[in-house]
Amino acid sequence: MAAMLFEVSGVVAPFWLPPLVAFAISFFTSMIGVSGAFLLLPFQMSVLGYVAPSVSATNLVFNLVAIPGGVWRYVREQRMDWRLAWVIAAGTLPGLLAGWWLRVHWLLDPRAFKLFVGLVLLGLALRLLLKRHSHAAARLNGAWRATPVFLIALVIGVIGGAYGIGGGAIMAPVLVAIFRLPIHGLAGATLFGTLVTSVAGVALYQFMPAPPGITTQPDWALGVLFGLGGVVGMYAGARMQKHVPQRTLEIGIALVLGLLASGYVLGYWLTASG
Repeated sequence: MAAMLFEVSGVVAPFWLPPLVAFAISFFTSMIGVSGAFLLLPFQMSVLGYVAPSVSATNLVFNLVAIPGGVWRYVREQRMDWRLAWVIAAGTLPGLLAGWWLRVHWLLDPRAFKLFVGLVLLGLALRLLLKRHSHAAARLNGAWRATPVFLIALVIGVIGGAYGIGGGAIMAPVLVAIFRLPIHGLAGATLFGTLVTSVAGVALYQFMPAPPGITTQPDWALGVLFGLGGVVGMYAGARMQKHVPQRTLEIGIALVLGLLASGYVLGYWLTASG
């Protein structure tokens, strides 16, 4: 089948490939309250060769299209903690501007950006793997304090804004490891927070001025195709999540993150030494 040219990014790929990949990723990641954008970014950079700053914006477009399916499923099943969702959104929003500046002005070199991505993913994987399993997980209702969650979300917003993930991929394991909240209860809230911050993130990349010769606007066609596969995958994953043990979800996603992180960090140092 003939390949399709995405003009903004310069990516050439079959039109069915982005939604298929997004569906497979989102089905699993939505179960832990993550959109899947953090795995789509390495796919776009390594497989599709899309390493321009606008790849982060395209990732956020995927979030806009894909996340509502998962959020709706959690709301429908009455598994949405709205207080937690709005605290996450309020904390990550201010950090997006700093993250955008970081990506556009400091992380233009694909090698440096891959190292940044690798370190973020490695920290995320270690958090999940080293977390002690406990049956005494805190309940969502009143067991956590808003201020610490807000401050952590603020820092994560900077990282998420630069990485193009909205912050949810980092926020979810932090809530599990530090606040001992159950994934089955927080997944909907972290997805909602990611959706809200992604709206602001897309606006930043679309309308804020960038250095001369640098394109930061998203590739809308590519982002929407990813999103179409993602919305189906997230809805299905959110529906399936309650049947999967929490520790199984933690270990599985941590192993995937660890492999990706190792590849990026090792690749950076091998290139630097060469």
